[in-house]
Amino acid sequence: MTLALTLKELLAWNRESAGFWRAHLDANPVLLELPCGIGGAANVKQFVAHIWGAELRWSQRVAGLPVTPREEMPSTPLEAIFGMHERAAALWENLLDDSGIDWDATLHHDWLPPHVQDSSRRKIAAHALFHSQRHWAQLATLVRNAGFPSEFKGDLIFSRALG
Repeated sequence: MTLALTLKELLAWNRESAGFWRAHLDANPVLLELPCGIGGAANVKQFVAHIWGAELRWSQRVAGLPVTPREEMPSTPLEAIFGMHERAAALWENLLDDSGIDWDATLHHDWLPPHVQDSSRRKIAAHALFHSQRHWAQLATLVRNAGFPSEFKGDLIFSRALG
């Protein structure tokens, strides 16, 4: 048994959380238009598109693939927005299964602040997967404060990802 949390475990947690929110938003579509204001999103639908779009774009960067331009990312319906998560999760899985990937290799992103422009693939993957979890916690608070408790159990202790 390893004491380290693996990227595969983070991906499993990510998929679990994304599946919860997809089902919850499908069952409560009124939440999609709830005002949000997090990360520049006007509503929950835009916020969710940001979360899943970031997953996709980071996975493409780590894989060395062309990055989907923001203007080409779907903004509706929820099924299409969720498709970005599915594409990202599949790409992460392929990357994590590829023994030829150098996870310590540094990638450069000149649009980031200077102190983080050069980051390893491993750090970027961890960032992308934690980024989603952080935002899901924000969304759970947002919908609860708006009178729509979600029953989201986003803490790692509640996840089945680590057994």
